[in-house]
Amino acid sequence: MKIKELTIFEFDEFAKSSPLKNYRQTSNYALLMSEQGFDYDFIGYVDYNDKIVAASLIIYKKIGWNSFYGYAPSGFLLDYFNDTLLNNFTKDLREYYSKKNFVFIKINPEIAIGEVKYKDNYKTIYNSNTSLINSLNSLGYKYLKQSTHFESLIPRFNGIINLQKFSLEKCLKNTRNKIRKGYQKGLELEVVSYDKIDIFYNFVKSKRNNDVNYYKDYFNVFSRNDLIDLFLVKINYEKYLINMQSLYDEEMKKNNEYNEIIKTKPTKTNINKKMESDKIITILKNNIIKATNGLKEGNNEYIAGALVIKYENRIYFSMSGYNKKYKSFCPNYFLHYEILNYYKDEFKFADLNGLTGDFSKENPYNGLNRFKFGFNPRVFEFFGEADLVINEKAYNSLLKSNKLNKIFQKN
Repeated sequence: MKIKELTIFEFDEFAKSSPLKNYRQTSNYALLMSEQGFDYDFIGYVDYNDKIVAASLIIYKKIGWNSFYGYAPSGFLLDYFNDTLLNNFTKDLREYYSKKNFVFIKINPEIAIGEVKYKDNYKTIYNSNTSLINSLNSLGYKYLKQSTHFESLIPRFNGIINLQKFSLEKCLKNTRNKIRKGYQKGLELEVVSYDKIDIFYNFVKSKRNNDVNYYKDYFNVFSRNDLIDLFLVKINYEKYLINMQSLYDEEMKKNNEYNEIIKTKPTKTNINKKMESDKIITILKNNIIKATNGLKEGNNEYIAGALVIKYENRIYFSMSGYNKKYKSFCPNYFLHYEILNYYKDEFKFADLNGLTGDFSKENPYNGLNRFKFGFNPRVFEFFGEADLVINEKAYNSLLKSNKLNKIFQKN
């Protein structure tokens, strides 16, 4: 068997057939990363009949004067548990890239090694895939210190939702309430085109890349064969006003009933109910004023958005964000719920794009974790990162200089 370069067509067709298929191992992703300064190879591992038995997108950059580092996004597309195949592929791949002056190739296979039972005190049930760690170490891979936050290139913990079983009732109570609040406040989901990418950019520029061209490239690259959708959430002020007026009328009826009850039974409990109702009425009045003003001004205000990748049987929440000014509208909950509903009849799974492995209340990402738990996903711990070392001396030198940390923190 041997390593050979594949055409885009050969690579994409093999990638679609792999059990480890994912959107990062596509020609689309290669083109996106080329816009970020990477070169790329599509390599295949072929048998004596020229049949492809393994493949990978390898993106790479220079590191030093005449050396390179490579990265196989989400790992190689091969059967990692076929010891003979893994051994031979690794040996031939190392030899192939040694001739190209590569120092190492980083991988992060999308292989789950355990499932986090977050409803059972975050207990992790590990599986037999953990054996891959020893297998790779024995072949010269360096299994890296595994992150619990977002230090790695791809989150090591992730939530996956079975779309065909998804419904509002499957969400946790607090999440259901926030989704309903979004409906009450007149939120609506729209699928929009490229001309609204600047609006979306305003919701995410502080979270990831602050260059709008990155998001334009992202959309353009994946839209070339319809692998991406852009969603925005807007406030329908007419619907907002109708809903708030209806809630106000209902609460006024309750309030009047409390007034009558207090006349004959002025207990502390009854008085507290009346006071709580007064607070709700004040809030609803303010909402009615906001909705009325928005309607008068003809506002068509977008307050949240998401880019969603569609690849084979799965959707990926690639990027999302919202205007913090409208946090009380719960736009992020509404956005995710509506998108999950939008795809549930066409795709099998939804990828929530990462959680942290730190499940403590002190975790600065605790709010993000709780948000994603609210949609009741299965949460998996994945393999993490390993480096296939090709030039040991150069690799160790890079480690000592701390240059690797600087590079991957930057990327």
